Amino acid sequence: MRNTRLIDALMRQAMAALAGSPGARAYYDRQRARGLPHNAALRHVSNRLVGILHGCLATHTTYDEATAWGHHIAASAA
Repeated sequence: MRNTRLIDALMRQAMAALAGSPGARAYYDRQRARGLPHNAALRHVSNRLVGILHGCLATHTTYDEATAWGHHIAASAA
């Protein structure tokens, strides 16, 4: 059984991240360049955001764009 409310919330979060986070946008664009359709690429961004949130909670640190997405931004600039 799927939790559709959770899935909907995560997809909305990923869509918002595309507009507000250069790292999330670079990660999404890289997934699309690999040939993934929009929803699959958005799901990858969503999964990455959940991983970042988990890391922040586990280490008691605040979100930092450079730490979370730095390697993705550097890879897209190259």
